[in-house]
Amino acid sequence: MTDPDDALARHTDYGAERMDEGDLSDDPLAQFETWLADAAGRGVYEPNAMVLGTLDSAGILQSRTVLLRAIDERGFAFYTDRQSRKGEALSANSGATLLFPWYPLHRQVIVTGTVARVSDEDSDAYWRSRPHGSRIAGTASRQSRPIASRAELEARVRELEEHYPDGVDVPRPARWGGYRLAPTRIEFWQGRTSRLHDRLVFSRVDAGGWNLQRLQP
Repeated sequence: MTDPDDALARHTDYGAERMDEGDLSDDPLAQFETWLADAAGRGVYEPNAMVLGTLDSAGILQSRTVLLRAIDERGFAFYTDRQSRKGEALSANSGATLLFPWYPLHRQVIVTGTVARVSDEDSDAYWRSRPHGSRIAGTASRQSRPIASRAELEARVRELEEHYPDGVDVPRPARWGGYRLAPTRIEFWQGRTSRLHDRLVFSRVDAGGWNLQRLQP
């Protein structure tokens, strides 16, 4: 077994790949799409995985990994059970952050903004695009709620599979749907040698455009 102290003591050189202001698009959403495609093309596992940070009604910070399912000029969309812990937190406080940790590329993107529900039409369209088994699971699981055993959850799944066999539509539960984060700040981070990393931040300005600024590492 590897000594955990060995992992804590590691000092990885993140290399010489640089990021200059002139390298980025004027539109941070377009730049994000470029980096996302690059991460996918260079073999990053689940490049659309992002850590969603929220603040609940008690003022407790929470984070968890979810999957980005759409991006356009309106922002970053994801889907979940709206009665889950994340859904309840977003109902209490619409402010949130997204972190895309592309470790193999020595890159990360941090997005800050406000979250709102997507339309029922968008939620229905994404629900229909999911595999049959995922729709069954989303219906069976009351996400974040306690359950006595795995066996109980699997029994619910079997009941639903009998009711909705392959080829039969599984309706979207009313509690399940999408959210979209409208960004006000997007930070692009590129790891560099000796921890002299590049950090370039786009901040939304009142006129609807973006201001670009370099931060010290």
